[in-house]
Amino acid sequence: MRENPKLRVTLLTGRTIEQGVGKERGKASKEYMESVSVCYIDPEDLKKLGIKEKTNVLVSTDYGSVVVKAIKSLRGPHPEVVFIPYGPWANVVVDPETHSVGMPSLKGIPAEIEPAPDKPILSLEELLEEQFEKR
Repeated sequence: MRENPKLRVTLLTGRTIEQGVGKERGKASKEYMESVSVCYIDPEDLKKLGIKEKTNVLVSTDYGSVVVKAIKSLRGPHPEVVFIPYGPWANVVVDPETHSVGMPSLKGIPAEIEPAPDKPILSLEELLEEQFEKR
């Protein structure tokens, strides 16, 4: 069995129209989850990973790992630069340190992506339980 390919990338996070519309439906809504539990990836990087659009991928940084759905980016080309919309899934992989300015660093985060077709995208409730389980 061949090991999954991994790709070193730079992660950006930010707002999207879809995220804003989903948020208006409520952060517990299916629309919100589907709008923020995604990662926009350059089409050539999808090829490098050997996956098609809508395949689950594992995004890992020094701060955490999260499974999200790969979406072909319509902007670009931007090889080895990926984008996850603001939301709980992005929060798992960004540096929580605010450096005394009240906002974490949400851009330019070194990350690694690998195919994860057999791993589920956690629901909001599951994600929060995983991240904030009582110790």
